[in-house]
Amino acid sequence: MRQTTAKPCNPPTRRQALAAILGAGAFSASHGAGNKPALPLLQDAPAGIDPAGYLVSEKYDGARGVWDGARLRFRSGLAVPAPRWFTDRLPPLPLDGELWLGRGRFEALSGAVRRQVPDDAEWRAIRYMVFELPGGQGDFAQRAQRLRALAADIAWGQLVAVEQTTVADRRALARRLDEVVKGGGEGLVLHRADAPYATGRLPTLLKLKPLQDADAVVLGHEPGQGRNSGRLGALRVRCEDGHEFSVGTGLSDAQRARPPAIGTVISFNYRGRTESGVPRFASFKRERGD
Repeated sequence: MRQTTAKPCNPPTRRQALAAILGAGAFSASHGAGNKPALPLLQDAPAGIDPAGYLVSEKYDGARGVWDGARLRFRSGLAVPAPRWFTDRLPPLPLDGELWLGRGRFEALSGAVRRQVPDDAEWRAIRYMVFELPGGQGDFAQRAQRLRALAADIAWGQLVAVEQTTVADRRALARRLDEVVKGGGEGLVLHRADAPYATGRLPTLLKLKPLQDADAVVLGHEPGQGRNSGRLGALRVRCEDGHEFSVGTGLSDAQRARPPAIGTVISFNYRGRTESGVPRFASFKRERGD
């Protein structure tokens, strides 16, 4: 009888063992047409939402980064030109998160992550704020716990599991939002703790952002295009701090036909400011009558 010698079994690598512990086999990167990832998307939170049953986190103003276990891509499906040393530190299982440079630094972040030849110094300041395990089993609270374990095990400061916390009531939620916004943050995300993983725009995944308002003087009228051809496209304005910009949304057809006169003071809503201090997503509110 011929004897055979069993081949030694190579022990799994640390990355393979970690993937097995976290149930990587249950995860799959699901993609839509054109290799665009199918992702969970946020809905606006209704006014006065009760945070009971939700886990709450900061909404990071960065660039969505989708890791499928081998490639890092933008929400569009295009590859993120990240340096090899950065992607080599990521685990062999899908992750979803935000590439983030810090509060109020979206413009610098956007430039850094889209540079075709990545700048190592820029990338060493970027954090990957992960908030989801694509295709992960269990409810969101369980997936968030696995993300915390993953980040702790990898122990690399640039891979951060987004902090998810419960909030006692509406007043506490309002205080939390106020703290984040005053600190330069964009807003909050509320994710149902009992939600299974799903993609698309979800009623279980909400964004809560404040609307701020300010006044500005009308400097000029910019012509419209398309359906607004022949009438106002946007108001060119200057606010009290000297920043000049255009306000093109929030205007009715009647206001576009007979726009506020040059020199008129208007009120507008906006959501945060750019790194240079210009109001973001400015929307016409009304003419000031006083």
